Amino acid sequence: MKLKNATCVPCQGGIPPLSTEESLNYLSDIPNWTLLDQGKRIGLELNFTNFRGAFDLVKEIATLADQQGHHPDITFGWGYVRIVLYTHKIDGLHRNDFIMAAKINALIHP
Repeated sequence: MKLKNATCVPCQGGIPPLSTEESLNYLSDIPNWTLLDQGKRIGLELNFTNFRGAFDLVKEIATLADQQGHHPDITFGWGYVRIVLYTHKIDGLHRNDFIMAAKINALIHP
């Protein structure tokens, strides 16, 4: 199943985060995302020609995050959006992070 077609499942904690090798395998399915913080997070940085484009994308991501129950850290301003995903309960990466990244990519490149 493609990641963008999967659904995030609640993570209750108590499980180990993905290994770097597992994360790299998932990363190959989400172009333009990178591993951050020694493999504990994934991130994407986007550039825009104005504030409105950045803001509109952030609103779309917020709606998607609420639907999936998995919320990224987002920083944005005039001409940029930075998105960071990780699973807080395990302080690392979970399959849900890659599912959200794939869904965000689908918003950006429908």
